[in-house]
Amino acid sequence: MRTGEANGGRTDPWRLTQHGFDATRAARDETLFALANGTLGVRGALEEGDSTSDGTFLSSVFEQNPIHYHERFPGFTRSTDTRVPVAEGKHIRLRLGDQPLRLAEADWLDFERTLDLAAGALDRRLRLKTAEGHTLEITARRVVPLAERALLAIRFEVASIDYEGPLTLVSSIETGRQAIEQGDDPRIGVHGGKDLLVSDEHADADGAQLTQRTHHSGVALVCAQRHRLSPGLIFEGAGTGTGRVEQRFVATLTPGASVVIEKFVAYDDGNGTAADGVDAVLVRALAAGFDAVAVAQAGAMQAFWQHAGLSVDGDPAAELALRFNLFHLLQSAGRDGITGTAAKGITGEGYEGHCFWDTEAFVLPVMAFTAPDVARAMLMYRYRTLNGARDTARAMNHPRGALYPWRTIAGRECSAHYPSGSAAYHINAAIAYGIGLYLDASDDLDFLSEAGAEILFETARIWPQAGHFNPRRGGAFCIHEVTGPDEYTTLVNNNWYTNRMAQRHLQRAVEAWSRLSAERPQALDALASRIGLDADEVALWQRAADAMYLPVDDALGIHPQDDDFLGKPRWPFPKREGAHRPLLLDYHPLTLYRHQVCKQADVVMALVLAGDGIDAGSKRRDFDYYEAVTTHDSTLSAPVFGILASEVGQDEKAWRYFDASLRVDLDDLHGNTDHGVHMAAMAGSWLGLVQGFGGLRVAAGRLQFAPTLPAAWKGYSFNLRWRGCALRVDVDARGVRYRLDEGDALAFRHAGSEVVLARGREALLPLAVPAPPKAVFPRPCDALVFDLDGVLTDTAHTHYRAWKRLADGIGVPFDLQVNERLKGVDRMASLEIILERASRAYSSEEKRALADTKNGYYVQEIANVGPQDLFDGVREVLDAARAAGLKLGLASASRNAPALLDKLGIADRFDYIADAGRIVRAKPDPAIFLDVAAALGVPAHRCIGVEDAAAGIEAIHAAGMAAVGIGDARALRHADAVIPRIADFDLRTFVSP
Repeated sequence: MRTGEANGGRTDPWRLTQHGFDATRAARDETLFALANGTLGVRGALEEGDSTSDGTFLSSVFEQNPIHYHERFPGFTRSTDTRVPVAEGKHIRLRLGDQPLRLAEADWLDFERTLDLAAGALDRRLRLKTAEGHTLEITARRVVPLAERALLAIRFEVASIDYEGPLTLVSSIETGRQAIEQGDDPRIGVHGGKDLLVSDEHADADGAQLTQRTHHSGVALVCAQRHRLSPGLIFEGAGTGTGRVEQRFVATLTPGASVVIEKFVAYDDGNGTAADGVDAVLVRALAAGFDAVAVAQAGAMQAFWQHAGLSVDGDPAAELALRFNLFHLLQSAGRDGITGTAAKGITGEGYEGHCFWDTEAFVLPVMAFTAPDVARAMLMYRYRTLNGARDTARAMNHPRGALYPWRTIAGRECSAHYPSGSAAYHINAAIAYGIGLYLDASDDLDFLSEAGAEILFETARIWPQAGHFNPRRGGAFCIHEVTGPDEYTTLVNNNWYTNRMAQRHLQRAVEAWSRLSAERPQALDALASRIGLDADEVALWQRAADAMYLPVDDALGIHPQDDDFLGKPRWPFPKREGAHRPLLLDYHPLTLYRHQVCKQADVVMALVLAGDGIDAGSKRRDFDYYEAVTTHDSTLSAPVFGILASEVGQDEKAWRYFDASLRVDLDDLHGNTDHGVHMAAMAGSWLGLVQGFGGLRVAAGRLQFAPTLPAAWKGYSFNLRWRGCALRVDVDARGVRYRLDEGDALAFRHAGSEVVLARGREALLPLAVPAPPKAVFPRPCDALVFDLDGVLTDTAHTHYRAWKRLADGIGVPFDLQVNERLKGVDRMASLEIILERASRAYSSEEKRALADTKNGYYVQEIANVGPQDLFDGVREVLDAARAAGLKLGLASASRNAPALLDKLGIADRFDYIADAGRIVRAKPDPAIFLDVAAALGVPAHRCIGVEDAAAGIEAIHAAGMAAVGIGDARALRHADAVIPRIADFDLRTFVSP
């Protein structure tokens, strides 16, 4: 079974379709086929079945659990909020005569389930043969309408194929199951929580109702159901039990006949108006009927897709995945201003239903550009919980201001691990970023006046308390003991991301003060008086922003993640094989903290969110360096790296990262989709399309684009909302077509040029195809670091003959095409590539023996190598470099390099030759180049690496060096310069005097 295929195996880009049922992945499918509307979330299990992983959730319903510490210090949070399943109202169970239908005992003849993204509905069909030999077909359609606060509507039909006799439909509301405990995985959640208490049960011919309340958090809710019946289906009776209410309906079936029940389930969490009460909602639903409710839902979705449409020409699977992700974002985003947007949406209980900074950094930007009313509501939730942020600030010893919690539902801090939780002050900056982007996109002065400014001001107040003007840094404003996005590095000084985002936060707060002073002075005066803010404090924010410490490392030419990160050793353990498993599940946090290893984008994140004004060369060096030390253990990481990869011309990597974020849940790439979708990764795929390939940025409040076209696609398009305008962007090989569908006029920048569109007008412009940022030559340089094979001499064919001899000996196919994959790869990694075609598996001992055998063959082959085998011009290049005072190093993956240099007669020319046997990680890891630079005593950014393989070029860049490629310019297009052969290496071209 492959999810997403329909129409004879062809992908329908508007429908996620599942053929066949796989019980081993039932929980994952319940997540994928979940429906929600921002308040109510209903997982995709079957109405007539039972599931231990099913669940229905209200975003506002949570239990409060105490956090137990053996050592609790001041400010430690005392309890956590845990979202818990609420009353389950989707069940409609069947009895044929006196026999209940048990799906596990039936023979499933055909099954299909479809999430209709255009209509916002879940459709399902099941044909089965019961254990007694009766054949039935069940079809169901389900919607959770956006127009109602908390309504589930189901149309359920049972058709007889060959059964004749009585049929009973039992429609029930049942107490939701207990929330799942985390086990050893903190991503799921710390607490399981208790079942909700039942305070009232009632059922009769008119309907059924169950009232629940929590044990500790003071939340109460009501769940009620009503029905519309097809002819022939009549009420039989009702009943109540412990945590269960039911109504029973009976009919007589004959072959070819069917019955239909329309079930409406309403929830009231006490946060709505009188019109949102269960009785009012059910009266409206019954009067309209299921078809009308479904049509209204389809209309709401059509309105959304009209402004948020996207398409991909030539890749319907990617088009479907993008729409699927955007659909889940829309339906799970908080839209009432009361409830938040959780990291797992309302599709499961992962992360205990908590909201993080993901909301403003990832999800809110998507909504700001596609559904700005939802973005506003998301920010109003933060305003509603501002007092909770003030309480958190006081607990953290800040006498004024507000500090938003790391993870929360009701506004309180719910993280018990302060190094990676409460210390992440950057959440304040992320919320300020979201406010700023929403204001840029909407120009909503009412929001700024009524809510946004107060959030900006109260959160800005924290930065002068967390940092100071440091006289040891020349008066620069430094921020101490915080944790940035990378949770594998905690409690640091001057996290570059935090400092950069704090700078933008302070600037936004100052701008808000200035704008309200000019346009809403009375509102500003009232707010300033209420929170005790004056112009002197605002002036302090401006001084802190102007003096923010944002260094560039002299040795590497990159932005240091924090004051100490670059001084730590790189992660020494081997790369994980097999399914993705985060390091945090296997290593003590201190082990992680002591090394250069990143869980996710950190500096790279700053360059995406606030990278304007930073040159492309700096961004490329940062990208190369931090990519080499990042594990991407967070789903937040890949989309960010992909966006920056697009900007710095790393098109292949941009595609790879985009693809990784596109199908996080569809393919369960991180192994925890069972517990809910990954909202930030879903948002990241849309951002990857629009900000990555589309090059969208907002700088100084203005839109700018630099679209590129991925090699895998013929074209793509997307729609955007911006200040009352609706813009359509179409990209294909001919160029970029911009069309203004709504709004009088829109000005923006395309690839650096000004564009102004009037309503209904189009502009066709060329694609932005910037060359990858190159190092400037000639450049300051103190050392040259050479590869050996293919640069100084050609032993590639010698290696080929040795590998060929080994492969033939063990009966493994091996040819020149496979040999190309071995370029720049060490011996053991090369052997793994060759053994991909082996007919059997080899043990570690056998592999070591094979590698030794190959090396013996190679040593025999090079016995006759001598100075005559040097490439033309090698001696001249080495002598010129030595005369210029440059140091010379060799970074070859070959363990025979020293012996080979002796035979070539140039060993004495090199100051250092890397010991390949001591280097754990092969190219493209930068370890060997960093080893050479360290041994030479030369900062990496003052070295030039010379390579003939793409993996070597990548390793050079990851080490922070400039790269010169030797060979085919197409294969080495990411090098800073490419020359055909070493004889063309003119020192004056590459090294400044």
